[in-house]
Amino acid sequence: MARIRIPSTIVIIFVTVQTGFLLFMYARYSSFMLQSEEKSSQVHILILSSWRSGSSFVGQLFSQHPSVFYLMEPAWHVWVTMYQNSAKVLHMAVRDLVRSVFLCDMSVFDAYMPWKRNLSDLFQWAASRALCSAPACDSFQRTDITSELACKTLCGRYPFSKVEEACKTYSHVVIKEVRFFDLKVLYPLLTDPSLNLKIIHLVRDPRAVVKSREQSVKALARDNGIVLSTNGTKVEDSKYQVMQEVCRSHVQIYETATLKPPNFLKDRYLMVRFEDLVRDPLSEISEMYKFADLSLTPRLKSWIYNITHGQGPGKKKEAFKITSRDAVSVSQAWRNVLSFQKVKKVQEVCKGAINILGYQLVDSEKEQRDLTLDLVLPRRQNQFSWSSYNPKY
Repeated sequence: MARIRIPSTIVIIFVTVQTGFLLFMYARYSSFMLQSEEKSSQVHILILSSWRSGSSFVGQLFSQHPSVFYLMEPAWHVWVTMYQNSAKVLHMAVRDLVRSVFLCDMSVFDAYMPWKRNLSDLFQWAASRALCSAPACDSFQRTDITSELACKTLCGRYPFSKVEEACKTYSHVVIKEVRFFDLKVLYPLLTDPSLNLKIIHLVRDPRAVVKSREQSVKALARDNGIVLSTNGTKVEDSKYQVMQEVCRSHVQIYETATLKPPNFLKDRYLMVRFEDLVRDPLSEISEMYKFADLSLTPRLKSWIYNITHGQGPGKKKEAFKITSRDAVSVSQAWRNVLSFQKVKKVQEVCKGAINILGYQLVDSEKEQRDLTLDLVLPRRQNQFSWSSYNPKY
């Protein structure tokens, strides 16, 4: 049989061309993969907290920023629609809704609001400055500091489609939520290449939370039932069972984020104590803004000062409103209002959280009433952010 001899030069040329083609295809593939893994150009911030922890106040610190599209507790719609389920069962539905909102896909609300709707059908919509200014509503400018009352009066009848339209025009999308009890539930969002998610974990002294919850007993009854899995029955938390679950969740979130956390949490978790925030607002807010890639404007500085230097702790009817108050007085009010018996019970069910979050237990009514005794322990720098965590400690 005759053999065909191919000159070595041709072989070399063939191999070279083939190698070049493979390198070209590899480069194209790598470029495609890189583009598909790029983070969203928007920044997504989840303010993760619990009821009566100052989260509405922190939400407003972001909502009033001209670069922020903010929604307050959109997962309320999930819970009010599926109230016979437990918080754990609803975690996935809540997570899916939050993801859609971050991506400005408001069709997710079709499952919870199937009727033709206006802005006013969205839970706490008027707490969002973005929904009270252009393009959602023509009555205010983005740089304005808006109030809920004025917004409700002027903007409620605008169509719901304005929510999605407005969301897409902002560099930052911020959501405040109180319906996550496990940080690991959020892992799919933290690893989602279409999101650029950072988490601000807001905590507050559980004893102060209890004092605040007592002003809102009826408003919290349905949520209490979901937390305690009562199959739709409303619950008044007289035995602090809900507080125990809330405290457990804060410990779980904090420990998951700081004790051998996954790499994808690096520089994406910040813990903030409400007490530190009200004692030194501008410093703490500047830190949160830096974490969120935002800048503090002169108008916001002035508004923040006024909102934290009012007279007194606020009235019971203002429990769910952001009004000008003496913020430090608010943070200490529980020491004069709660009985020592109640304080002891809260300390029993939340002892772990009180210790881990950096608060001091009281052993007597005398200690509780002595306001010269600081019960907020100095903040350890490595306690509050992933990047400063040192496994030696």
